[in-house]
Amino acid sequence: MTAADPRPLTGEPVALDLLNTRWVVDGEPLDLFAGAAGLTRVQGLAVWLESTGLAGRFRADAATLVHLLTAREALARAVADPTDESARTLVDAVLEHGRIRATLTAEGPGERAEFADPTWGPAWTAARDYLDLLGSAPDRIRRCASETCVLHFFDVSRNGTRRWCSMAACGNRAKASRHYARTRER
Repeated sequence: MTAADPRPLTGEPVALDLLNTRWVVDGEPLDLFAGAAGLTRVQGLAVWLESTGLAGRFRADAATLVHLLTAREALARAVADPTDESARTLVDAVLEHGRIRATLTAEGPGERAEFADPTWGPAWTAARDYLDLLGSAPDRIRRCASETCVLHFFDVSRNGTRRWCSMAACGNRAKASRHYARTRER
């Protein structure tokens, strides 16, 4: 059985969910893959694989973790600055480890990912997901508007104006801060 996921934001597309394996609580940076919530690095990987639905396809082991950390760094740089050529090169380097194979299924045309080395599977899947996000709505890949938050999300709101990773956390703090500032002015 896998431990509970300690992260404050889960359920984002795989690429952004990978970025959200690093977060901040009370000014302290935490990392799911570096012992957050008392988990070992590989246990953190197992939690992440479970939360993203990849647990049945890939193993939580040291090699997979190394490749996933490579992908996380590449994606963090690419999301932070989409014009950064070196970041694109890093993402491409991760994508070199897998490919899409066209298939014919009972339902019709399909595709499946293939890997020469399955330990690259989760990293490749996250990088491929980033390409899908860029292809569908790159302007909706966002970082939380809170200066103290490092989380990312894909804005699926109707009008595309979501600003916070969570209204219950960062959004509420921002509203409370604005209210406090207004009442102090009076």
